[in-house]
Formats: sequence, structure tokens, C-alpha cells
Amino acid sequence: MLAANDYLPIGTVVLLRKAIKKVMVIGIMPSRMTGESLVNEYDYLGVTYPEGFINNDALLLFNHDQILDVVFEGYRNPERTEFVNHVQRNMDKLLEQVKVQPAAQ
Repeated sequence: MLAANDYLPIGTVVLLRKAIKKVMVIGIMPSRMTGESLVNEYDYLGVTYPEGFINNDALLLFNHDQILDVVFEGYRNPERTEFVNHVQRNMDKLLEQVKVQPAAQ
């Protein structure tokens, strides 16, 4: 898991390794339950750019190390920093309670 301030802001547009289309970040630190007590954890939730959200099947889960290039960085402000810190604290508590499986690369 990245440090809170290392997460790219919502609205950031990136190019992922081995990808043709750009992806816009629409969420950070998403997790997915894969069993009763098993969580797959990712750094980002995204959608293709410029299409945006089409349906749930088109959502992309990816990690920071899969980013080849940051095309555009989204908006940062103190409210965002406070939110990211809050989410990370709560995620840390959740991860103490369940077994975490690293996300597939």
C-alpha cells in the first residue's frame, strides 16, 4: 500500500503498461472481497478515457507500479489529503481483521 500522499488524485489520467487506451482514476484504495476473509487490495479504480464510466464490467483495478505515464494530474487540496489519510487509517484497520492477498499484476 502506498503512503497516503503518494496516491494520485481523482481525475488523474494515466497510461498503463501494455495498454493502448488511457485510464482516468475515479477511486483510490479499492478492495474486493474474494472470500469470507480474503481481500484483494489495489491502489486505484479507473475507467477508460475519454469514454468514462460505461458499466461495472468496464471498471479497471490497477496498482501504482502498473502506470507507465501520468498524462494529466487531478486536483489536490487539503480536503483531499484529509480524505486520503482517513481512508488509509480505516483500510489499515480492515486489513488487520482479514487476510490480504496481493493484487495480481
